Amino acid sequence: MTVDRIIFFTGKGGTGKSVISAATSLLLSELGYETLIISSDPAHSLSDAFGVNIDREITRVRDGLYAINIDPVKEAAQHYGVLMDYIASIFRSRGIDEIIAYELAAMPGMTGVATILKLDEIMQKYSFDSIVVDMVPSGEALRFLYIPSLMGKISRRFLKLVSPIAGVSKLLEPVVGVPAPDKESIDKGLEIVDRIERIKNYLLDHDVTSIRLVSNPDTFSVNNTRRTYIQAVLYGLNPDLIIVNKVLPKALEGTYLSEWVASQVKLIGEVENTFHPIPIRRLKLFDRELRGMDLLLEAAKEIYGEDDPAKVFYKGSGIEVRHGDGFLEIIYPVRHVSRENMELERIGDELLVTLYTDMGPTTLVIPLPAITYKMRLKRAKLINNSLHLIFIEEGSVDG
Repeated sequence: MTVDRIIFFTGKGGTGKSVISAATSLLLSELGYETLIISSDPAHSLSDAFGVNIDREITRVRDGLYAINIDPVKEAAQHYGVLMDYIASIFRSRGIDEIIAYELAAMPGMTGVATILKLDEIMQKYSFDSIVVDMVPSGEALRFLYIPSLMGKISRRFLKLVSPIAGVSKLLEPVVGVPAPDKESIDKGLEIVDRIERIKNYLLDHDVTSIRLVSNPDTFSVNNTRRTYIQAVLYGLNPDLIIVNKVLPKALEGTYLSEWVASQVKLIGEVENTFHPIPIRRLKLFDRELRGMDLLLEAAKEIYGEDDPAKVFYKGSGIEVRHGDGFLEIIYPVRHVSRENMELERIGDELLVTLYTDMGPTTLVIPLPAITYKMRLKRAKLINNSLHLIFIEEGSVDG
């Protein structure tokens, strides 16, 4: 099993991440890397982008470039069928209708974990220089990537402990009132945990795996990118590049679209300010659909220029997240701001920060991790062009 680079692309639906994934994989193959692109996005746009029929088996697109569309439902059934049957049998034993029992047995994130397992299967069977993964839209995607850290040694030890007594546990069914897991269910669980644990080492190795975030220069997409980035940092993953797609050319200033052009310039400035020093690359809005090898290659060269898309563009974090017992600190880069020129308002799971900068007022919408639901904002302070947001658990005494 050898692979030098794994690059995940994610972003809000409609940002163009599938096309950018395809363009990146094409340029990698052009540079001599034996490359596989995997689509786990249900939209499966790779066939349209390349103009080649791509199925559920590895398909040759051109010399050095291969592609596969993953059917997440089929993969989930293959990997989780036995476990679903067992979980559903527990619900049925409690008098729940069979259809509803299977709905309840379908574990959240099942199809995403199936994608991770498929990646592991491919890496066991084949050798590629680089693998590009077009993930499902962000938010969900990053939870899937972090599954390896959720299911680790504890789960494995427990399952190995239970496996030898699976037959004996059947005798206890009348006593406990629910079906006991059979050996097949336990063995399947062990297999899944072992495979997930194996691939975790690749996902969290910043020299091998990177996350690239695709955004459009509009408010909703930029806010989504902020949220996705914070999640990636929390999960220990390495976002090494942000690509702003569908940028309108300056030639449209003074036309019907001039307001859009001005808005995009402002938003791109916010992105550069927020994520500094992570590299930001721009891709113009083309005058036609990005389909076919020639256009995809043109797009890739505009994104990467003379750079090799396989390189790790950045290691570290622009936005930092620190946490410990009862506290969490988010460090957010800002520039041209003085201590007295700042207002904060918390609305649900977002923090609105209005900064009065040298370039005028701007409002950051900072998405907050789920753990802050039980926390309060203790203080916010500006240190060396960084905004430090410190949260503590409700009931804690201020220090």
